Amino acid sequence: MSAISAAERARLEQKFPEVFKTSFFKRHGLIIGLVVTVLYLVFCWFFFNVGPALQNGKWDRASIYVQDWYSWRATPRLRFGEDGTITPQWSSRGQYPVGAEIDWLTPHDDGSMTVTFGSEADRLDITTSEVNVFIGGEAWPVTITEGAATAPEGAPAAIQQDRQKVIVDFGFAGQAEIRDNQVYVQRRFFGWANFLYDPKSPLWGHDFFSSIGLMFSGDRVNPDMSNAQFVVNQWLNNQAWQHADILVKLFQTLVMAFVGTLLATLFAFPLAFFAARTITPNRAVNWGMKRFFDFIRSVDMLIWALFFTRGFGPGPIPGIAAIFFTDTGALGKVYAEALENVDDKQREGMKSVGASPASVNRYGVVPQVLPVFVSQSLYFWESNTRSATVIGAVGAGGIGLKLLESMGTNSDWDKVAYMVLLILFVVFLFDNMSTAIRQRLIGGSGH
Repeated sequence: MSAISAAERARLEQKFPEVFKTSFFKRHGLIIGLVVTVLYLVFCWFFFNVGPALQNGKWDRASIYVQDWYSWRATPRLRFGEDGTITPQWSSRGQYPVGAEIDWLTPHDDGSMTVTFGSEADRLDITTSEVNVFIGGEAWPVTITEGAATAPEGAPAAIQQDRQKVIVDFGFAGQAEIRDNQVYVQRRFFGWANFLYDPKSPLWGHDFFSSIGLMFSGDRVNPDMSNAQFVVNQWLNNQAWQHADILVKLFQTLVMAFVGTLLATLFAFPLAFFAARTITPNRAVNWGMKRFFDFIRSVDMLIWALFFTRGFGPGPIPGIAAIFFTDTGALGKVYAEALENVDDKQREGMKSVGASPASVNRYGVVPQVLPVFVSQSLYFWESNTRSATVIGAVGAGGIGLKLLESMGTNSDWDKVAYMVLLILFVVFLFDNMSTAIRQRLIGGSGH
């Protein structure tokens, strides 16, 4: 293809100057934006001390917390008696019934005890004077004297001397802390311990499939109720996992989101007509109503929740009030903008036949904006399902408070994972419901 002549180029430049003579920022705006972004990120890196924060992060502890989400730890303390016996002591959240036979914790007739970590090659043979640590089948004797436990010379990296105690690391399978008067064992397993039934339940030891089979069995476990009722009752009243309480708190969260959004919609709908300058031709009223919307939505929902929690105490009422106040401002602004962009032809048609102002708005405005109003309210409802969890953590009730309580114990991370999965499922469900309804409304408005 031949190049154009100088005269043709001059003609084109004169005819389309915006193409040939672009501004400096149009030509180099992308590069300038990238450079400014990189410089800003570098500034943030040093201003917020990101490097030292990453370097000083407790990544080993974070790894343990992540493991606690999908696994559980049995933590017996094997205490040494003066007569040479070893007695397991369990925490208040014991994962086994009293007197249960535990396959990885084996007592012997001579008073000693064996703890296996996945296989016989990785185990502890414990007496009150010595603990033989087997790693990969090789024995390393840890000597126990009065006041200290001493690791052997040349021990592998998995056996560490930590002042007067010895720490043995078996990887994911667990670890042991050997002292002069006890061995503290942390034995880890995949899954969630006693998720179906707690150790005090008659159904302890049943898995999901055996529970389903029991529900359809003809022989009743409890003569006062059917097997299906009994299974559900035992699952809901699981003292370790508190399924009934968690589900009630989840329902409270959903009610908070729904009622708060519904009240905000009912209040924002009429107020938006006063804020829309095309509907209410009074600038003072328009300005005042818009500033009111700006005020109540500018205060974050979390701040409103703290405020109402102080006034009403913990519970769902502060959560509903926080969602109501924040969403009234946000929905009022969105509704007012939608009203200001309606097609005036329908309004003028209603006015031409002598309709009252109320009828003009009812039949000339509302049909145009109603699908948008409902769509926005559904979106806010979906969003508030997530937000209600956060405000619940500051005392507004719901599953957020339960989640904070479990995190505060620093040992119930499996329960935290359970509640997070429930929240994710509910958010996913409501997100799809809301999207389907919005698409049907918006699609239907065009027919």
